[in-house]
Amino acid sequence: MSQLTHINKSGQAEMVDVTEKSVTQREATAEATITMLPETLQLIIDGGHKKGDVFAVARLAGVQAAKKCSDLIPLCHPLMLTSIKLDLEADKANNRVLIRATCKLAGQTGVEMEALTAASVAALTIYDMCKAVDKGMAIGDIRLLEKSGGKSGHWQAQSVSEAE
Repeated sequence: MSQLTHINKSGQAEMVDVTEKSVTQREATAEATITMLPETLQLIIDGGHKKGDVFAVARLAGVQAAKKCSDLIPLCHPLMLTSIKLDLEADKANNRVLIRATCKLAGQTGVEMEALTAASVAALTIYDMCKAVDKGMAIGDIRLLEKSGGKSGHWQAQSVSEAE
C-alpha cells in the first residue's frame, strides 16, 4: 500500500495519529526567495516604501502564518510552537530577498510545514507590499533546509551546488 502517511489503507486522506509518538525537541528551517527589480530592492533597503517597513511587516506575517498553518493546510496538526524566527536578507547581487524561517517546539510531530508556510507567506507579503512598483517579482526556491527531532532524526538539504 501507499507509503504516504496521510493516506489510510482504504486510500482515504486522514490526519496522522500521533498519540503514541514521543514528545521530542523539534526544529525546522525553510527558505524562500523573491526576486525583483534592483530599484524595488533598493526601495526596501532604504526604507522608502510608502507602506512602511517591508521586512518588519513580512516578518510578522511569517510568524502569524506559522501559527495558522493548521488552518491553511487541512491535515496539519495544530501545534504549540515555542519559537518562530524569520530572517530576511537583501541579496543585492541577485536582486532578491532571501527569507529563512525557523520553527521550534517540544511535541509529537514535526514543524516543517510551519517553517515552509512562514517563509512562503513572508514572500507573499513582500509581493503584496511592493506590487504597485514591481508587478514582475517572482517568488521561488521554497524549500526545507533542515529539520531535527522525532524518530527520523536530523535531515539537511543538499546545497544547490551539491545537487547539480
